[in-house]
Amino acid sequence: MPTSDIHSGEKADVEPIRVVVVDDEVYVLRALQAYLSKSPRIQVLGAFASAADALLFLRGTHADVVLTDVAMPGLDGLELLSRLKQESPSTAVVVLTGLDDDTVMMDALGRHANGFLLKSAEPDDVVRAVFAAYDGGTPLSPDAASKLVAKHLRPVMPDRAPGITAAEQEVLTLLCDGMSNAEIADTLAVAESTVKRHVSSLMHKYGVSSRLRLVIAANKAGSLPP
Repeated sequence: MPTSDIHSGEKADVEPIRVVVVDDEVYVLRALQAYLSKSPRIQVLGAFASAADALLFLRGTHADVVLTDVAMPGLDGLELLSRLKQESPSTAVVVLTGLDDDTVMMDALGRHANGFLLKSAEPDDVVRAVFAAYDGGTPLSPDAASKLVAKHLRPVMPDRAPGITAAEQEVLTLLCDGMSNAEIADTLAVAESTVKRHVSSLMHKYGVSSRLRLVIAANKAGSLPP
């Protein structure tokens, strides 16, 4: 997994975030455990290839965050999520899956998952998701968030709102269609850095701090705030 400077601003003298990782693919399990262990804020309590074994462990040891795969033999990740929410409501559960299926995401969120990440997410995103879930947020992979909005929250897009350039509107429309920055760049035949610049400008104009909030705000308002 790639190296990163995400840990440079972390403090080791604060209470660690106690994490349990569950995935039946051993190489994924080891990689996640190794990467999470590099953060001074995270204490990996255990890594389990079986959701049943993880549940048994968690009945005797409190974890702040559980990071679990979905598709596993026997007890799967969604059932583990449901049981943990019943038995240990204070434990945040982030679902990590290789299934690019929004029905799985909706099922997980319907069972009160604290976050949903695709296995294609960058390792830094996984670490940030643990932080966000611990702090009460709902981390979603950018692609997953876009699909959630596009398929379940999106009404008909209005005409271009005042103050938004034609280029920004093109980016915003594709963003609302569930596209990632890379897909938008490919569709518009521009550099991905150009797309990121337009997204940042749009976020500033709408007064929001994330892609998900941008898409929701654009669809809800249809125009810039006064």
